This record gives sequence, C-alpha cells and structure tokens, in this order.
Amino acid sequence: MTGHGPGTDVITLGEVMLRFDPGEGWIRTARTFQVWEGGGEYNVARSLRRCFGLRTAVVTALVDNAVGRLTEDLMLQGGVDTSLIRWTPCDGIGRTARNGLNFVERGFGIRGALGVSDRANTAVSQLRKGDIDWDTVFATGPRWFHTGGIFAGLSDTTADVADEAMTTARRHGVTVSYDPNYRPSLWADRGGPERARETDLRLARHADVVVGALGLAGRHSGEQRIGADELPGAFAQVAARLPGVRVLATTLREVPSAGVNDWSSAAWSPETGFVTGPRMPGLHVLDRIGSGDGFAAGLVYGLLSGAGLEHALAYGTAHGALTMTTPGDVSMASLAEVEALMAGGSAHVRR
Repeated sequence: MTGHGPGTDVITLGEVMLRFDPGEGWIRTARTFQVWEGGGEYNVARSLRRCFGLRTAVVTALVDNAVGRLTEDLMLQGGVDTSLIRWTPCDGIGRTARNGLNFVERGFGIRGALGVSDRANTAVSQLRKGDIDWDTVFATGPRWFHTGGIFAGLSDTTADVADEAMTTARRHGVTVSYDPNYRPSLWADRGGPERARETDLRLARHADVVVGALGLAGRHSGEQRIGADELPGAFAQVAARLPGVRVLATTLREVPSAGVNDWSSAAWSPETGFVTGPRMPGLHVLDRIGSGDGFAAGLVYGLLSGAGLEHALAYGTAHGALTMTTPGDVSMASLAEVEALMAGGSAHVRR
C-alpha cells in the first residue's frame, strides 16, 4: 500500500462492493445484471470527486483477483484515488478472504427497494488495528475524514480500526465526520440494534460532524420514526450524548411509494441551533440507494467551502435528490445541476 498523492482533500474508510442491479425486475428472476461499484463511505468520496471536484481517496481492502480488479477499475472511473487500497492475496476460492457483492432491487410503486448483501469474510472486514499507518495517511494534509457505521459494523475488528483512524485524524487537525447508517443485517447475530448503538456512540464521540444523526436518537438504532414536531428535541438528545459535536445533520424522507418520496433535511449546530433544509415533496425516485451518501457529500462540500450550515444543508438535499434520479449507488450529477436545483431549477428540456 503506497501513500496517496499530496493535495487530497477528503479521505474515507469503508467497504467497496460490486453492486448487481436487475433494473426494473426482481433479483430472484433476473437473467442479466448491470454492475456498479458502491459502499456507503466510498459513495461519499466518489460524489465529492465527480460532482464537487474535490480530490478524494478511499482506504479499503480487496482480494487481488479479477473481481477485486473489476472493483478497482470502477473506482478509477469514479476518479477516486485507489493508492490506499490494501490488497489481500487470493487463496483461489475465497476461503480466507473475498470481495463483497451487493444485489439491489430499486423497487417500484408498492414494491419497496430490496438489498441482499453477500459480504461475510470480506478482505476489508478483516482489517485490524495497526494494519494501516494512519499517521502516514494523514501526514499529507487532507482536510476531511469520513467513515461510518457500515464499516464499523462489518466485524468486531473494524470498529477498532475506525476508532484508531478517527483518533489519528483528530490529532492531525483533520475534520472528522461519521454516519451511523444502521444496517440490521450487519448486526443480526452480533448483538442487534443495542450493540450497534453502543458502537456508534463510541465512534461518534470522535466526530466533528454526524450525518444521519437521528440514528443516534431514542434508545437504540432503528427504534422509532421521529415526527417533524419531535425533531428539535431529538437533535437536543443526540447533542447531549455527543458533547464535542459541531454539526448534526439528517435527511428526512416520507415514502408514499417506492417511486415518490417526500424529501427534506434538518441540522443542528451550537451556533445556529435547529435549522431545516429545502423541502422537496413528491420527488420522483428512480433509485433511492445512495441518496443518503449523496446528501452527506453535498453537506461536506458545503461545510468545506465555508458555506453556512443552511447553505451546506441545501447542497446536501439537492445532491441527494439528484442521486435518486439515476440508477446505481453513485451520483451522476454535476455541480451546476446541483446549484440549479438549489436555485429552484426545473426539469424542462435544455437544448
């Protein structure tokens, strides 16, 4: 693993999987799949590179076989620096380590989206504290580090790696963000939502910015739906649990159907108190997977560029909305399109 180039703005830590997409159909009857790359923390790096023009790198691990190299090739198309990939030797059949696969249906109408991940014993889930020289990673002066609960939930060792990375980033003066991003499938046989919450709170204490902050409200992850009138109180509860946090943010989504979502956002900081983002009711959705990561990328861009919290929230909300208009986990939007939507742009034909 060689050092990444100087001038990297944002580094993320997480698993990158191949996403198999059956289009409009079901996984269980598909004969062809379109293949993308994706992964919660990686998606943020890719959007910040491709839409927002920042230089980004991802710390991950892949098995060095043709599947791993396909994942790398897709990442290279996304413009994300791959020099921090830790390559694991292939044992021939993936008995000791393998690359993750994620099968995703986008849903339609009354049929909701469905994700079926095949990610046990992946190379990245076997990362341990001490495997990555984080001082070297952060010595080149990145401005931001992002990771989250998906990576932390992969195994008993990955939470320690995230802890080590976040602590080192803070020591180097790098702004740190964390997205709890609770996935029941990762915790089903490892303590469930209570254990996930314990891990998230342990790691989020090292973060300046928590995206998906409502995942830390209530007694445990995924416990409750929080109504609009309960939002200020929920943010106050999370802020009390994380006394060092500088920004809490969340997307807000109502799901009348898989194809139409009401989409908005909210945030809190000690300086601004509770603020709300743009409201986008009746948003037509092609593929909602990755929209939360799209929101995170826009928020990070806004905060890095010195926009106030409300303006950063608008970047996140608009970019997350546009991410839902294209297939795959990743954003295909341009900064100009994001800013046009923020300014009230419409979907008329541009000729």
